[in-house]
Amino acid sequence: MPSLNLAIARLINTGTDNFAIWVVNAPYPSGYVLRDCVWPAELTQIWQEWQQMFVGHSGLQITARTAPPTTNPLSLNLGSTSFGHMPGYGGRLMQYLGIYLWRWVFDGPILGSLERSRGIAMGQHKRLRFQLEIRDPDLIALPWEIMQREPGQSAISLSQDVLFSRTTSEVEPLPYLRTDQAINILLVLGEDDNLQLEQEATILEQILSHRSVTRNSSGYAPCMVKTLIQPTPEELIQELETKAYNVFFYAGHGLPGPDGGLLFLRPGMTLNGIELAQVLTRSGLKLAVFNACWGAQPAAINHQAIATSSLAEVLIRQGVPAVLGMRDEIADHESRSFIKAFTEALRSRKQIDEAVAEARQELLTLYKYNQPAWTLPVLYLHPDFSGELIKSFDEGITELPDSIISTINSPVSTACLRSLSPGGKTWFLRAGVNRIGRTKENDIVIPEPSVSKRHAEILCRNSFNGTTSVQTYYLQDLSTYGTTWCFHNNGWQQILREEVPLTSGMQLKFGSSRGETWEFLIEE
Repeated sequence: MPSLNLAIARLINTGTDNFAIWVVNAPYPSGYVLRDCVWPAELTQIWQEWQQMFVGHSGLQITARTAPPTTNPLSLNLGSTSFGHMPGYGGRLMQYLGIYLWRWVFDGPILGSLERSRGIAMGQHKRLRFQLEIRDPDLIALPWEIMQREPGQSAISLSQDVLFSRTTSEVEPLPYLRTDQAINILLVLGEDDNLQLEQEATILEQILSHRSVTRNSSGYAPCMVKTLIQPTPEELIQELETKAYNVFFYAGHGLPGPDGGLLFLRPGMTLNGIELAQVLTRSGLKLAVFNACWGAQPAAINHQAIATSSLAEVLIRQGVPAVLGMRDEIADHESRSFIKAFTEALRSRKQIDEAVAEARQELLTLYKYNQPAWTLPVLYLHPDFSGELIKSFDEGITELPDSIISTINSPVSTACLRSLSPGGKTWFLRAGVNRIGRTKENDIVIPEPSVSKRHAEILCRNSFNGTTSVQTYYLQDLSTYGTTWCFHNNGWQQILREEVPLTSGMQLKFGSSRGETWEFLIEE
């Protein structure tokens, strides 16, 4: 997908409100342009007006080094017909700030780079991925998602041909990311004023796993949700490190701070952003979602923002591929509407930034343009991440078709391969073939030098006994040196290019006989 990355930074050695805006990444060589500009005091004023009307906490100030304007631009422009006929002061304020931000950012050569990049994307029948990097902490809290070029045109985060997100270039490398076919969500409910946490968990589980009855089922990915209610940090870390989750969803209280703030998991037990980032990157998770009012908001001292302090920034910098947080407080009904639309878009195999845009459009439709709900979700993407949570339908694996024998009774069972090492992983097996090997194209990846690139396969077969379907599992060795082992008759037995039946509780090794021990389990 063609990408255009833009960075904004204050020129701190000038002693003024001078900024540089430049292209960090462009889809064509001459698209790397730069311009210097001055932050206008009028924009500071309109931002203060915005905070007085829409912000649910004490506002953040933009440090000004230039003289304030002699006139108030709001009294001159908010009622002007040049900005259209938006009903109400809130709508005019929303539109005015959006247009003013656009004109400040996309002036001169920057606009030309954007327009040509959009044209390149359209020529490829794709959308342009536009990422904005704000390097000045004073400007992080601004609602850049509302930028719009002219009255009557869509905001950039609602555009039909642009996918908008924020990013930062000062990041750790991406961890190894699995190729997923389903959405596997860890839902964590932390400390909250809501005493009915189990009821809240049930509501969120239903929203996350909801499937629209009007949506075409073709290509619609499955979604599994595991819930932890007020876990200890140890319980949360163990769950993340032993299961193959690709989405982390947190709902609960938090406190802003210089290290990404604090998540209040339960009374007296917290986890800060840097600590959480470590376990999220180790687990290979792709997306972290925070239903907390401060997730994309920087911490502040005396109304002045602290650099790189928001939870979303900290996680992205540590190598988490995608983080979605709220810029400010969001009502429960607004949050649930967003989550429902966002999850459905992900399950239809849309990329993360595309799913956010679709869910944002849903908020705009339900709660109107002149209300802040649609402006609250803020998405950060790692600059090297493709935005793909699960494979698209045409790239995905062939799914197991429904049985043609409708009278067969098939008991539901789940099989997995579980590491017996402390902190080891658990890999759930699907019907059909599960490939095991050292490289990442396998379904189960064991990164050990003694494991072959394509080492073994676990096969699941169905057999029928009257009206009952019975699933049986077999292990097939494919390794270079026949180094697959199973524990049998009180000893380890080598499997040489053969197929052996598996029973629940059987222990296995792949590669060295002194390597990691795995246990095959079937749960009815």
